[in-house]
Amino acid sequence: MAKELVYVIEDEQHIQQLIKYNLETSGFKVSVFHDGESALENYESEKPDMFILDIMLPGIDGLEICKKLRANSRTKNIPIIMLTAKGEEFDRVLGLELGADDYITKPFSVRELIARTKALFRRTYSTTTVEDSVIKCVDILIDCNRHEVTKKGVKIDLPLKEYELLKLLALNPGIVMSRELLLEKIWGFDYFGETRTVDVHIRYLRQKIEDDDSNPTYIETVRGIGYKFVDKGDK
Repeated sequence: MAKELVYVIEDEQHIQQLIKYNLETSGFKVSVFHDGESALENYESEKPDMFILDIMLPGIDGLEICKKLRANSRTKNIPIIMLTAKGEEFDRVLGLELGADDYITKPFSVRELIARTKALFRRTYSTTTVEDSVIKCVDILIDCNRHEVTKKGVKIDLPLKEYELLKLLALNPGIVMSRELLLEKIWGFDYFGETRTVDVHIRYLRQKIEDDDSNPTYIETVRGIGYKFVDKGDK
C-alpha cells in the first residue's frame, strides 16, 4: 500500500524538519515547502493526501493558500491542518470558515500532531456504508455514490465536511442532533476542536442550499442544543 503524502508548508526550518522526521517515522511520505507559492506550483504534478499549513508565511499567507486550495476542484476535498502561533479565536474561526479541517496552536507536542494527523486521515478516507445510495428531500438530491448534491437539478459544490453534515442531517429528518453529536460523527470522537466548528460549517452549508440563509427552511436551529433537518415534503 502506498504511503500517504503530506505537504508541510512551514517557513521555520526547525519546525519543518521536526514535522517531517516525525511524520516519516510514523509511516507517512512528506514533502516540505518554505512558502505557499512553491507548494501551489508543485501539487499540479504530485497530488498530496493532506496539507499541514502554517498561517504566517512569506508571500501568500496560509489563510489565502487555504482559500485557493478549497476553490480548486483538484484539492477542495484534501484535508488541511493549520498551524498558528496565535491563540486568538479570530484566527481559528477564520481558518475553519475558509475550509480547514483542524488547527494546532504553536507550540505543539509531536504526539498531538501525529494523533491529529492520523485521526484526520481516518475520518476523511474511511469508507462509510449508507443503505440508500440516493437521498431525496423534495428538491434536494444527495447521490452518496457520486458524492454529489443537486437542488432542483442544479449541482451544488460542497466541501467534504459540509457534504457529510448535510448527508447526516438528511438521513435523520426531524431528529434534533446536538452540536457535540455532529462534532463526534463528522470530525471523529478524538477531534480536538470545539462545537463552534459545527456552527461555522452549518452557516456555510446554509448559504449554498437555502433559498434565504437568513431564514433557513431545511436546516433549523434548535436553540441551546443543535440542529435538525426538515423535509419540506412532511410539512
